[in-house]
Amino acid sequence: MSDAAVITGEHSFGPVRFIPGPKKGRVPYCHSTYIEGAGVLIDPAGDRERFRRLRDQEGVRQVWLSHWHEDHFIDLDLFEDAELWICGLDAPPLTDMEIFLDWYDMRGPLRDFWRQVLIDFFHYKPRTPDRLIEPGEIIDAHGVEVHALHTPGHTPGHLSFWFPAQGLLHLADYDLTPFGPWYADVHSDMDQCRDSVEMLRRVPAKVWIPGHEYGAIAQEPGPLWDDFLAVIDRRHQRILDLFEEGPRSLDQLVRAWIVYGKAREPLDYYVWAEGAMIKKHLEQMTAQGQLRREGSQYVRI
Repeated sequence: MSDAAVITGEHSFGPVRFIPGPKKGRVPYCHSTYIEGAGVLIDPAGDRERFRRLRDQEGVRQVWLSHWHEDHFIDLDLFEDAELWICGLDAPPLTDMEIFLDWYDMRGPLRDFWRQVLIDFFHYKPRTPDRLIEPGEIIDAHGVEVHALHTPGHTPGHLSFWFPAQGLLHLADYDLTPFGPWYADVHSDMDQCRDSVEMLRRVPAKVWIPGHEYGAIAQEPGPLWDDFLAVIDRRHQRILDLFEEGPRSLDQLVRAWIVYGKAREPLDYYVWAEGAMIKKHLEQMTAQGQLRREGSQYVRI
């Protein structure tokens, strides 16, 4: 994709505005979308000073979250007077910290560590959403038509927002990055990820706003769709290949760093995330008869 096809600075498409996140929207930040007139801000996790100006000068009356993950609500605390909207399937973690951590299946010291990170860095405060967005709902945002596309897999209630009049599609975390799909949640699903991406690529958009990296993509993403999904298959095959050397435990598979490529800091977090995603593959392989479990180890059939 050429550099000219990617808009990296703040840019308006009629009343719909792309607001880029810091560091190209890389995690723990993301790109945001703002609907002028309606005062709707989607996924506030970026430049806090920019969001303060937006709140004070133009107004933010509603915050919509594409899903429940912390890298999409770092700055939600700036908008306590705004209504909070999210799909009901993703609402529970926002209401209680312990539910939040349960949905990640974090345990032991990592749970305690992440609880504090959520408070100190991500400004987590329990909130009950003011409005639950129905999957597939069409919303009139002060004259701007918005389709809340249900795109599960990353999370059960993940939403992508389609603006047909502007030809703009807010992809959220189907971000088409080389890293590929992320499915470490208890309720994440690899097959649903595939289905959601295939659905999104059929939307007749002219501009695509991924949650992370790139910027606003102003030409058909083309091979990025296939490359994004191919990461799942590549991970799957690399795991299977490890069994050519004999049985493997989950811990041994994690230390191969198939998902993240290498150990990263904080190590406990990345060991957890790597393991959670590897487990999704192991469960699928076992269900499909490629592996069987023997105690703490898996054996290729």
